[in-house]
Amino acid sequence: MNIENIFVLTGAGISAESGLGTFRDRGGVWSRFDPMKLATPEAFAADPVLVHDFYNMRRRDAVKAEPNPAHAALARLEAELTARGGRLFLCTQNVDDLHERAGSREVVHIHGELVRARCTACGASREWREDLSVETPCPACEKTGGMRPDVVWFGEMPKHLDAIEDALLKSDLFVAIGTSGAVYPAAGYAAQAREFGIPTLALNLEAADNAGMFAKTRLGPASETVPAFVADILAGGDGAG
Repeated sequence: MNIENIFVLTGAGISAESGLGTFRDRGGVWSRFDPMKLATPEAFAADPVLVHDFYNMRRRDAVKAEPNPAHAALARLEAELTARGGRLFLCTQNVDDLHERAGSREVVHIHGELVRARCTACGASREWREDLSVETPCPACEKTGGMRPDVVWFGEMPKHLDAIEDALLKSDLFVAIGTSGAVYPAAGYAAQAREFGIPTLALNLEAADNAGMFAKTRLGPASETVPAFVADILAGGDGAG
């Protein structure tokens, strides 16, 4: 089997073994915090101090976390596919930068990046690994009060949708790793792949909400299933083992 163009969608499950909590699982972030009070433009307008405190905590956790074998395996897959003229399109729902720190060169963050900050006054966005506050001035326009995490909040438009759709249509295989299958539009990509006759594979700790959209599934920790998947692909298999 010759699989050269692979679309990989990753979710919180791939970073869970690096110590970063999931969101919708039992005990996940949104079972302990109200997203409507922390992750919407309205919440930021009503209580920016509270929102900054929450995202400062998450940013610190993300910066301290280290990539795990699943992240490293995808970086290897990208390098190997590129070397033989193929492509790995890595689309992540995660706002951490563990893929990049594991060595992945092209990562599309559909929900933005926690280690970037954006100014609501001038729109400038830049890498940001320190805490933010209402007193933080924008490095571009120097205004204060408008700096926010450059992440997609509830009610906001996901990023890079055109590039994602284009890459999906050109792929030989669609793989979802560590996703709940509950957050759209990403949860709908498996169904789109099926409509276009693209093989679908899920690598999850347990079955996702949209498990029926996948032709094949491998269950287990990402640190085990992802390296096995990559090894199988690079050996000429279909990734399903």
